[in-house]
Amino acid sequence: MHTKTLNESEIAARVAMLKRFRMLLEQQRLKFREYLTVLENQEKSISSDDTDAIIQYTELGESIISEIFTIQKVIDPLEYMYTDICAHSTTFPDIPHLKTDLDDLQQKVLAQNKKNRELLQTCVIGLRQQVASLKRPYAHKESIYAASSRTASLVDISL
Repeated sequence: MHTKTLNESEIAARVAMLKRFRMLLEQQRLKFREYLTVLENQEKSISSDDTDAIIQYTELGESIISEIFTIQKVIDPLEYMYTDICAHSTTFPDIPHLKTDLDDLQQKVLAQNKKNRELLQTCVIGLRQQVASLKRPYAHKESIYAASSRTASLVDISL
């Protein structure tokens, strides 16, 4: 195994990378917690048939997801560097814990999102049944706006 001695600037660069990586993981964990809260509130609004709230939570959720993806774009290369050169570092022992916590939050978000989709599907099915059961009073009658043979097509205006 080849061992390389690190100079002060390399050590400082690695520590800076680790600090940035940890900060981004914490930021992403915070965003996932925020998104989970939005999904839980959205579930309540789905259950209470509050359409406006459902729309607001959906828009807020989309915004948070966009932020999560933006953070993830920065995390990916840092994570590669972390696993490549710093995985065995004891400088920040909380990074593996942050990764585990983040993975757990992602699973909770996915589960809540699935639950909300199923609730919405149930609501849509119920609405379709309500629409199908509505009685249409003019269902089998000719529309007054439709052309018929009884409607005049020419008007004599000569006196």
